[in-house]
Amino acid sequence: MFDTMTITKMTAAFCGSLLVFLLTLWLAETLYHVGHDDRFHFGGHHEAAYVIEDDTEVVEDDTEVVEALAEEVDFEVILASANPEKGAKVFSKCKACHKMTDGENGTGPHLYKVVGRDIGSISEYGYSGTLMEMAGVWDANALNGFLKNPKKYAPGTKMGFAGLKKESDRANLISYLATSK
Repeated sequence: MFDTMTITKMTAAFCGSLLVFLLTLWLAETLYHVGHDDRFHFGGHHEAAYVIEDDTEVVEDDTEVVEALAEEVDFEVILASANPEKGAKVFSKCKACHKMTDGENGTGPHLYKVVGRDIGSISEYGYSGTLMEMAGVWDANALNGFLKNPKKYAPGTKMGFAGLKKESDRANLISYLATSK
């Protein structure tokens, strides 16, 4: 079936292919290996071509954090310059679950006269346990914290909204909600 010459050619082709494969692996490891490993150490220490520096700063003293927070603009100042008309546009994100009509609850409780109202005080609405246990009123600071990140402000809340990241959007929305008084 096969003569000796054909078997010799097939063996040579197999050995040649294996040699090319092994040389390619060795060359790739030599060129692209960054770390130090004794199995693949081919002459000296190699540095990474590009190093990404971690520029996060570890704060050892809390006074630096307090000073940094003190430099931030007070939310009351931002709220004083808030625009209720822009807040009405921001409220469009809330309309799917909340209504501005007194007594008309949606998926969430109605927001009519919410500014200054006790937290968890709408008797016709089934609040999560977290909001029922919270004391206080929905003042500007409480609403700001809740609207920024509801899950962090009130862990266990049923509100699935991720929050409003822009402080100006939160201030405009609170200003709009305050107009329902």
